[in-house]
Amino acid sequence: MPPPTKPPGIESRGMDLTLVKEWKDGSTRNFQDYLVREEPLEIRVGKNPLSVTMRTPGNDLELAAGFLFTEGLVHGREEIKTIEQTETGKPSEAGNVVQIELAPGLQLDLERTQRNFFAASSCGICGKASIDSVRLRGMRPPVGAFRLDPEVLCGMPDTLRAGQVVFGRTGGLHAAGLFDVRGQLVAQREDVGRHNAVDKIIGWALLNGRLPLSEYGLLVSGRGGFEIIQKAIAGGVPLVASVSAPSALAVRLAREMGLTLVGFLRGKRFIVYSGESRLLSG
Repeated sequence: MPPPTKPPGIESRGMDLTLVKEWKDGSTRNFQDYLVREEPLEIRVGKNPLSVTMRTPGNDLELAAGFLFTEGLVHGREEIKTIEQTETGKPSEAGNVVQIELAPGLQLDLERTQRNFFAASSCGICGKASIDSVRLRGMRPPVGAFRLDPEVLCGMPDTLRAGQVVFGRTGGLHAAGLFDVRGQLVAQREDVGRHNAVDKIIGWALLNGRLPLSEYGLLVSGRGGFEIIQKAIAGGVPLVASVSAPSALAVRLAREMGLTLVGFLRGKRFIVYSGESRLLSG
């Protein structure tokens, strides 16, 4: 069989092609199928490697910036002097390293901040964080007078899904979307990891001077886990909605921090676990 022909630019969109065999009702056929790309991204601060995470290539600078911000390692755009994709000369690392230089006078406490594990994309916090650690980092409850009409909320999943180019081809990606009170999609990112998609959104906001995100709601395509809620709070997001169930720890954190948390957002139905006052009555 000849190798599949790749349409121009397919790899830059986080996809690849492979030849597969389908079995259906006793018959088989060969065809070209799209696969989501998953590669390691190393984040370096100065001369020090900080973290490696599995991600879908694309928006890597946003991912790295968002990671530093939501982990409490930087507190504003002014603390990042430069951030760039760098080449190390190693073929295996081509396009998979982001180099960050902090502003003069700033230095990370690597003994305290460096993750001593491989942050697999499906793993997230891996037991690292707790509600107490969120408090110790000085995170504050969302501010502002954000309110959202339930009818607008119900329309957000279709809008998010319509923009999921890679998911539409592969069926293998998570998405995060930032919406205003009118239900307009302001920013959307896809990634093989739920938390990476959110980091890309937060990183986009950080690099473009749009934090805190106190006038927007965040919709995630998977479940609303603890780390998603933690990252949303770090970004100042007042409302997080997901199409699936949140975890018990996520609900507890949302309630303690005053964040509106919605789950099972499907069709004309959803469940509010915390902060119903931000949802206008129908």
